[in-house]
Amino acid sequence: MECRVACAACCIAPSISSPIPGMPHGKPAGVPCVQLDADLRCRLFGRPERPAVCGSLRPSADMCGVSRAAAMRTLDRLEALTAPTA
Repeated sequence: MECRVACAACCIAPSISSPIPGMPHGKPAGVPCVQLDADLRCRLFGRPERPAVCGSLRPSADMCGVSRAAAMRTLDRLEALTAPTA
């Protein structure tokens, strides 16, 4: 499966705990990565400074569903299920 054009759900929905250029402490869930451009494409794609967690995400029917909205719902649910308890 290829990434859906103008989706970026995986760059918005999940939290990322590793540093990202421009976000040295990572990013909270639901916050768009600062490396997304106006077309919702990653400015770091294929570059060595891209966080390993981002490079490890692969689009799949299970994660992305049939639409951007479905991907956001799935990733939001996974984020909630894996968030540390207070």
